Amino acid sequence: MTGSATPQKQEPQLLRRVTLPQLALYGLGSMLGAGIYGLIGKAAGIMGNAVWLAFLVSMVAALLTGLSYASLGSRYPRAGGAAYVTHRAYGMPLLTYLVGLTVMASGLTSVATQSRVVAETLQRLPMFGDVPVLALALGFLLLVAGIVYRGIKESMWANILCTLLEAGGLLVIIAVGIPYWGSVDLLEVPVESGGIDAALLLQGAVLTFFSFIGFEDTFNVAEEVKDPKRALPWGIVIAMVAATLIYLAVAVTAVSVVPWQELAEASGPLVEVAHRAAPWIPGLVFIIITVFAVANTALLNYIMASRLAYGMARLGMLPRLLGRVHAGRHTPHMAILVLLVIVVGLMLAGDIAQLASATVLLLLAVFTIVNLALLILQRRPSEARGGFEVPSFVPLGGALVCALLFFNRLFTGDWRAPALAVGMLAFIILLYLVMRPKAVDQIDNVET
Repeated sequence: MTGSATPQKQEPQLLRRVTLPQLALYGLGSMLGAGIYGLIGKAAGIMGNAVWLAFLVSMVAALLTGLSYASLGSRYPRAGGAAYVTHRAYGMPLLTYLVGLTVMASGLTSVATQSRVVAETLQRLPMFGDVPVLALALGFLLLVAGIVYRGIKESMWANILCTLLEAGGLLVIIAVGIPYWGSVDLLEVPVESGGIDAALLLQGAVLTFFSFIGFEDTFNVAEEVKDPKRALPWGIVIAMVAATLIYLAVAVTAVSVVPWQELAEASGPLVEVAHRAAPWIPGLVFIIITVFAVANTALLNYIMASRLAYGMARLGMLPRLLGRVHAGRHTPHMAILVLLVIVVGLMLAGDIAQLASATVLLLLAVFTIVNLALLILQRRPSEARGGFEVPSFVPLGGALVCALLFFNRLFTGDWRAPALAVGMLAFIILLYLVMRPKAVDQIDNVET
């Protein structure tokens, strides 16, 4: 009798279950956060009735980086996103570590912040009025972690529900405001601005640029997307175009219904627009929509952070424990659990607004690095081309725009965010020196 080798048990892997429509809604959901409900007022204070121009300019600027991410996604559909392509392009473990942990920090601070926003918003509902904020926030985090652990398919369906509700709220505002279109001069700006010029457009674009960031979240679920070489780039592009159309229509509606001076002072600008254009809509409706919009932002950032931790663990940049996949659920369950502990700690820390501002600043540096990474990879003969190639001026333009916004944000406004950003970088470098991670050579051809 001849002996036979015992077959080695295959390690569980992430499964490709995400379709193009789900991916596009995933990207759209990450852009249409609750921020637009307050951001429109701040932008109107700078741009007046021309607030729509700020969104248009920032979309063009963000689209350069979005197209770079789309091209990278079609080339390297791997979890780990920015960290993976940084490792592949530069081959510098410390830079990979900095990029990966910066993006992860941005996601975790967002989840912690949004958990408190959800809790405070829920307290406005009679059924939750007597429940402590911390209890509501903790319950929300456990719910989100449970959905992410359950599976990517379940997470996508939760995102679709939240995205349809938050987009529906914006579409309702547009619908009730359309009769007011044409009633104001859409090029009117504050007198003190001196008219529409490059400086004013830059100021408005800096404020609204982050309304279009969603490509980072999309890139990090690449290993779970069906036909990623086609779906990833188209998912990013469709989401950005849809978000632009909605933002432009909302901007025109808002200044047409409410004078921009009053819009800038309103605590809830779009709620005020709905109240004036359709007073018959109960205020409770927008409270519920806000809860779902904020919850969606937290859900998508949690998914992103867990896949990034998984991808970095597979690269050897984080403990291998975080790279484990649950045999039944096919999710990175250990990464989800560890990140839950971290995000609960951040939530209990209280106000982390400055930390969130610092991570936003560092994200601009990450986008600059990733754009330049695409330039490097495009010029490397050994690199296989993807299903969505862009000319070199796209990543070059994306890098220049992000660098410009980075330095603009670095030297203007509150000094505490830049100081905290430097502190975060120092902490990440110290963590790297203590852990001494050694990136493994996993830059071979990627299965698609």
